[in-house]
Amino acid sequence: MTYKIKPMPTQIPAEHLSLLAQCETATLGHWRQFGFLSRQIQPLIPRRRVVGTAVTIAIPGPDSTLLHHLLSLIRPGDFVIVDRLHDDRYACWGGGVTVGAKAAGAVGAVVDGPCTDLEEIEASDFPMWCRGISPITTRIYDLGGAINVPVSVGNTVVMPGDAVLADESGVVVLSPDEVEAEARKAIETQIRGKDREASVRDTGVKLGDLSGASAKVLAKLA
Repeated sequence: MTYKIKPMPTQIPAEHLSLLAQCETATLGHWRQFGFLSRQIQPLIPRRRVVGTAVTIAIPGPDSTLLHHLLSLIRPGDFVIVDRLHDDRYACWGGGVTVGAKAAGAVGAVVDGPCTDLEEIEASDFPMWCRGISPITTRIYDLGGAINVPVSVGNTVVMPGDAVLADESGVVVLSPDEVEAEARKAIETQIRGKDREASVRDTGVKLGDLSGASAKVLAKLA
């Protein structure tokens, strides 16, 4: 029954988060292979896009003592990342934790396990990603855990201080030193994509001709 609490991480610069907020996770998915959480982690509230600084926590199955304590450390702009240490039975996050997290300034959260109190999470309009809903909840058992250590969430390593981008397609984390470059690349890619969509929609150009796919198929058939 021990606790490990590391210092709160340096927050991602606001100007970098502003760029990242213009990006879709699916755009980054065109070229990145790393940093994506399992697609089984889904949003509870649709049509939300959130960016923030990862604050990580690992807590054991039936216990949420340390999660409650974490809410006293959260800063505006933090994104809570909860490693449930492989538990998939107990919901550590519900209406009360949602209210506390939002009041502290958290912009969103991911739980690698179930949540509960969906109606209250929706009423709080708090962006939440998890593996579904469970009626069985954690208690204050004082079993230990860790804050701001490397965690495994959605089969992906998340470091405290990583940048988080979460939307209705999923969640991706990036190291602080790559946020600006990746965000600018994604924004440029999205602009080109919109231009291509406009050509297909408005001029009758075929998508296969624009992408080069048709030329590849015809070359194989020749």
